Amino acid sequence: MRRSRAGLLIGLAMILLAGCISSPTPSPSASASVEPTAVPSATGGPTESAEPTPTASPEPEALSLDLPGESDDRVVAVTVDPQVDAEGGEIVVTVTSESTEMIEELVLRWPRELNRILFLRPFEPSEQRIADGGPPLVQEWTKWVLGPGEEGEPAGTISLGWGPLMPQATLTIPVGVVRRADGPVAFDLQILSDNAILTLPDGEPAEIRVNVR
Repeated sequence: MRRSRAGLLIGLAMILLAGCISSPTPSPSASASVEPTAVPSATGGPTESAEPTPTASPEPEALSLDLPGESDDRVVAVTVDPQVDAEGGEIVVTVTSESTEMIEELVLRWPRELNRILFLRPFEPSEQRIADGGPPLVQEWTKWVLGPGEEGEPAGTISLGWGPLMPQATLTIPVGVVRRADGPVAFDLQILSDNAILTLPDGEPAEIRVNVR
């Protein structure tokens, strides 16, 4: 009886021991996953500056004249050579008659408003030319009129007379220029006999568009 009880106790102990060995050891609970730290985005370096847009050249201010009511069918060939810098200079007008008749008074006419930018004058005054006892004043031009004038020169114009133009002859007229404002300008220059506009070789009225940069 004692042996059976002792054997029973030993068997029970072995069963318990086997149960402890075979039972899986509970794994430690997983630690909470850690969210990855966001990597701050690299701050952008200075952006490359855009290519500069080229600045367009300013358009010249346009100064126009109305055509006079009278026309003259005598033909003249005209060239205009502006020689003007930041200070001024000259505008050289060359007129050649293709007519068999004399033009009594050749007249150049331009808008009076041009004076704001370029002041045109037929000669450069000097003390020597007007001093007492100095050389006589040789005046190639015959009139210089700010219209309206007594001989029908229209308002808003300046008319410069330059004496007669003989048949088949050429007049070279240097017109002095003083620049009063920066920038390009374009203006009408008319070539007339008195107040009647002459005719170019192509049959058009003798009006030239002059561009000064």
